[in-house]
Amino acid sequence: MQLYRDEPAWRAIQNPLPEALRFSNDNAPAEEAWSWRGHRVHLDRLERPDAPLKIVLLHGVGTNGRQMSLIVGGPMARAGFETVAVDLPGYGMTDVAPKAKVVYGDWVELVSDLIEAECRRDGRPVLLYGLSAGGMLAYHAAALNRNVAGIVGMTFLDQRNPLVRDATAYNWLMSRVGVPMARWTAATPLAGMKLPMRMVSKMHLLVNDPRALRGMLRDPRSAGNWASMRFLASYMDHVPAIEPEAFDVCPIMLTQPASDPWTPLALSTPFLERITRVPVEIVMLDNAGHYPLEQPGLQQLEDAMLRFIAGLGR
Repeated sequence: MQLYRDEPAWRAIQNPLPEALRFSNDNAPAEEAWSWRGHRVHLDRLERPDAPLKIVLLHGVGTNGRQMSLIVGGPMARAGFETVAVDLPGYGMTDVAPKAKVVYGDWVELVSDLIEAECRRDGRPVLLYGLSAGGMLAYHAAALNRNVAGIVGMTFLDQRNPLVRDATAYNWLMSRVGVPMARWTAATPLAGMKLPMRMVSKMHLLVNDPRALRGMLRDPRSAGNWASMRFLASYMDHVPAIEPEAFDVCPIMLTQPASDPWTPLALSTPFLERITRVPVEIVMLDNAGHYPLEQPGLQQLEDAMLRFIAGLGR
């Protein structure tokens, strides 16, 4: 398994961040390999043995675990909480099992099993944080696992909603023609055919900083990734273990970047408005893009998460 300490791409991405949020050799996360169904899953861990709670960080379809450690893991660890950022199969430094046919449901089951592994490790409760598609992944995993203290998501995008698909896909044609084609292809021997994510979705709106965007789009471990038709079809059509009307697992907070040109608040609210059995809170992050590098949004994200965590014990 390759390591981020030997990989330059993420270092270029951290340059626009405030200096206090950047990693050096002295404060970078410890890197681990976790075995799951033949995959060697890469984990970034910022260990805090005395922390009362652990935060598992989930990337989306244009990012990876180290990028989650940068904007959330580091600040939360400095605030005293242990964080674990996972590279899901196909992204980051995770070694995918030979001949594995990865679908989105594997991501959901992997996160659910990781929650169990982390709980067995030391018995501490787990909070899930997910960015972009990782927000809905956090919901899907919590609905399957049911042993989660809380969810913080940077968007909750239900891709079964045609309006969400239209807005997040690269264009209307990709949404209305490409998605049915992916479904058809996924049932054929061409299921393993891959497309670059920048052709499938509005990856050019991932981050508002032009330098960081160029670096991420060139990085095959994040926004430069290619996904199989099999994975894309399964991602669009995933059915949660609990539909939102019945979800009663844990409180949810949406931290919505206010300057996100890709997934504005209106794309998450149709799903969140269906959740009535647990508290749902929305916090706006001023001046922040989809993958936020900007202040005051980053500080507002940290403050909101700390307040949310403090409220879990009440």
